[in-house]
Amino acid sequence: MEGSSAEAELSVSASSIRITDLTQDGDILTFAIASQKLNSSVGVCVFRAYEDFDWLQQSLFSQENVPGIQGIIFPPLPPKALPSQSNMQAKTLKQLGFLALGKDWQGYCKALEFYLQQVATHPTLCKCKALDSFLINSESPGKQRGRKGILNRLSQAVEEMRKESHKDVDNFFQNERNKNTNIAALSKVATEKLLDVVMTEQKLALACGHFSTSLHLCVNQDDAAAVAFSKVCLKLSDIIEAVKRNFEKVATNNLTTLGLGLDLESRNQEAEKEMLFRRTCKLIELETVKKSTEKAKANKREVMEAFQKAVEKEFNLISSVGKQEIERFNNSRVNVLKNFLIDWCEQQLNAAKEYAELYSQHLEACRNMYSE
Repeated sequence: MEGSSAEAELSVSASSIRITDLTQDGDILTFAIASQKLNSSVGVCVFRAYEDFDWLQQSLFSQENVPGIQGIIFPPLPPKALPSQSNMQAKTLKQLGFLALGKDWQGYCKALEFYLQQVATHPTLCKCKALDSFLINSESPGKQRGRKGILNRLSQAVEEMRKESHKDVDNFFQNERNKNTNIAALSKVATEKLLDVVMTEQKLALACGHFSTSLHLCVNQDDAAAVAFSKVCLKLSDIIEAVKRNFEKVATNNLTTLGLGLDLESRNQEAEKEMLFRRTCKLIELETVKKSTEKAKANKREVMEAFQKAVEKEFNLISSVGKQEIERFNNSRVNVLKNFLIDWCEQQLNAAKEYAELYSQHLEACRNMYSE
């Protein structure tokens, strides 16, 4: 998410956008969003609720004056969090996945931060005035009612999911649809499996904590044998506590690196799927118009031909924008996922080295204890 020429459309640096703090008041989460003015050391900080993010997303959707907007792959906005529900409840986990885990909604904040950076570095979406307003105006924009724009058309299109299986006239888009279907399914499975791993690691850490604490109940100073046994229990408690911290660290690393990367990859695939579906709907509309034009009576043929040309022009524009978007999207998502994977490997390797050294120290201490 490095800065690009797209930043010229904003008054702040896209690479400087950060969510620096979070406050919670009942069910309301308020995010502090910091950024830096372009070519300046002046910082900006605004406070936004989720409804403000939703307003921004709808503002991006509703840009009717942007040519070929239906061919854009819109950065996916994470679902709304439900703070009043326990993170471990099934409904919250199903809705947010990795974003429901972690301390103080850190993963959720990171996902929203990444969303803003994706929008701010998008060559077309960064020009939306709503984005600049969202990032620099102290007043909450969510109070303004955003137009639904293509969002309405999306809602209507969802009722016609049968169109998804419609064969495409362009092999490029047909192949992309097939690839998207496969990768989306694999991403979802990988995300769910890693989520299971993280939750198991957290449960093991909790169990180790209970075991470590319970070993202290065995401490007894009544006689020499009891004292010796107590030393063993205390040493074992220290070792189990180290195992607990290792499980916690590994789980946290999984959560904050690969977990967030897979979650983003899964949502990105859904965003591409939505774009491809919008184009398919327009393709079906064009084919329907062509058939109607062929059947039209002579006195209506001229009007129908003009309408057909307009629909065809719009379809071609969506296709052109879509091809550019797919190339940009694939390059971006591969780089982002690669960075998450590198970070994950580095952090887990560091944790393994740290705890291997700690376990060696515990092993040496045990040897010395038995040699006494």
